[in-house]
Amino acid sequence: MLVSDQAMESSLYEPWDEDNQAWWDWYVTLADNPLRPKDKDFIKLPSLPLIDIPSDENIKQELISPFDVTKEHIEVFNRDGFIKLKNVLSAGALAKLRLEILHILHKNFDKKSNSKSNNRFLSLEMMWLNNTLIKDYVLSSRIAKICADLLRVKSVRLYHDNALAKEPGCGRTPWHCDDDHFPLATHDVVTAWIPAQQTPIEMGPLAFAKPLSVYKYVQNINFSKLDTSYDKNVSKAFKSNKVLIEDGPFEIGEVSFHHNLSFHNAAGNYTNRTRVVLANTYFADGARVVDKPTMISGDWQKFIPGVGPGEVAASELNPICWPSNEENLVKKK
Repeated sequence: MLVSDQAMESSLYEPWDEDNQAWWDWYVTLADNPLRPKDKDFIKLPSLPLIDIPSDENIKQELISPFDVTKEHIEVFNRDGFIKLKNVLSAGALAKLRLEILHILHKNFDKKSNSKSNNRFLSLEMMWLNNTLIKDYVLSSRIAKICADLLRVKSVRLYHDNALAKEPGCGRTPWHCDDDHFPLATHDVVTAWIPAQQTPIEMGPLAFAKPLSVYKYVQNINFSKLDTSYDKNVSKAFKSNKVLIEDGPFEIGEVSFHHNLSFHNAAGNYTNRTRVVLANTYFADGARVVDKPTMISGDWQKFIPGVGPGEVAASELNPICWPSNEENLVKKK
C-alpha cells in the first residue's frame, strides 16, 4: 500500500461496515471542489445519436473477438501507467451497455439517476452475478486479454465490476491510485474504464498524472478520512513538480486502461446528462490478499469471499477471464 502505516490513522484499519454506495457517498466528500458552477451554468448536451442496438448474440461475439495490442501500446502503458485505446467497443455495444446500466441503477436506487435534482455518485458492483448481459461485458476475453497484454502476464482474474454513474452536479473524484483501494499484494492490477457514451471534459472524464513514477512525489502525504487535505496536497505536489496531466475527453468507443499505481482523478459532471461508466478490474493470477486491508478497500471480502489476508485471491467470484476458451468460438466461425 502506498499510504504508509505511519501516515494512516489507526481507525483506517477497521473494516468498512456499511455498503458500497455509502462508501462512495463518503469518498467523494474527500475531493476538493473550489469552483462548482450553478445549475443554470451546466452544459446542455445534444441528444444522444440514434444507434441501432445490436442483439445479445452480436454483443457476445464482439466481446470475445481479439483486439490488436501492439508493442507500442504496451510500452506506453508501462511508461505512463495508463493508455487510452480507441475503437475498443462499437457504438452499438456501448449504447446497449448504457441502457442496461441505467436500468439497473433505476431498479436498485428506485429513482431516475439522470434527474436534475440528483447529484450523487451512484455505484454498483458485482452486477455480473445477476445480469447475463453485463456478465458478457465483465468476463469479456477481448477486454481481459488487453489487460493481460498490457501487464505482460499470461493470465488475469476478475477483481470486480463497477458501474460508476456520476449524476449531473456531482463534483470531483479525488486524486488517488487504486493500489490504496484493492487489497492485493501485487502491482499487476489494471482497470478497464469503459465510458458508455461520448464523454466531454465537462462530464468528468478520467484524468491521469504521468508518467507512472509520479506516485513517488506523493507517497508520504498523509491520508485523511475526514477532509479534503489529501486531495489538495496531491494537487500541490503535482503542480510543484510540473507533473503532466492527461485530462482530455473520451470518444465513443474509447477505453482507458490504468495501472494500480497510476494516480488519477475525475472532474465533476456539470452537464445535463449522467456520466455512465463500466469499470472492470483484473489482476494477475496467483496474487495474494495483503496482510492488513484497510477501510479504503471498502467491503473487499464481498469481492473475494472466503479468502483471508495473506491468502491467494482465487475465490469463485474471481474467475480467470484470460486465457479463455471463448475465443475459439470466433475461430470456428
